[in-house]
Amino acid sequence: MTFKDHFSARSSDYAAYRPTYPAALVDYLAGLCRTTDTVLDVGCGTGQLSVLLAERFGSVIATDASRKQIESAVQHDRVSYRVAPAEQSGLPSQSVDLITVAQAAHWFDLPAFYKEARRVGKPGAILALITYGVIEADSEIDPVIRRFYKDVIGPYWPPERRHVEEGYRSFDFPFEELSTPAMAITVEWRADDLIGYADTWSAVREAERVLGRQPIEQFASDLRSAWGSPDRRREIRFPLSFRIGRL
Repeated sequence: MTFKDHFSARSSDYAAYRPTYPAALVDYLAGLCRTTDTVLDVGCGTGQLSVLLAERFGSVIATDASRKQIESAVQHDRVSYRVAPAEQSGLPSQSVDLITVAQAAHWFDLPAFYKEARRVGKPGAILALITYGVIEADSEIDPVIRRFYKDVIGPYWPPERRHVEEGYRSFDFPFEELSTPAMAITVEWRADDLIGYADTWSAVREAERVLGRQPIEQFASDLRSAWGSPDRRREIRFPLSFRIGRL
């Protein structure tokens, strides 16, 4: 399967603007594990989840197929970053307690990845696919965001995006599936934070290739007009969806 690299071109922006996962997620995952020695964080990007996992696990091995993402990753003493495809981690068999995939599983060859997860996971290890879809905001700015997401750059989203919008529910998931609590990423952002985040979207990259920077620049103008004071912080929510199973 060819690696679809939608993010390397703006890896530093990805590191700066992608939201951080809640500590409650890491606590929940750690609580499912029989031991908390080693985690494999696959498709780690710039390490948003990796560094949080390091607070509860002895060692985190974080892999991504994009070298530029790895080069931009947040450093941590207990996180070892490696360039590797999801389907070929290079780890020893039965060596990890937890395998996480945050906002990346829709890019994988899932059957091959599942085979690799079964190989590297210890007996009873946990596999967690994590994603967040369309963000939620207050009524003053939410229409601006949704219009840009659906009407302006909607035609430029890759087909894999539908899996994110569905919360991965259409994925084949051949494991003993566990129930999960409701969780969300919640941030207090200024307008420029949200604009920077939107500028990391794969659809924006594709629209830029065809139309130039006009779509994202118009969105920035529309959002700032609706936002009010540039110093105002607004609550932005990213509802999380999970597929979590025991290997």
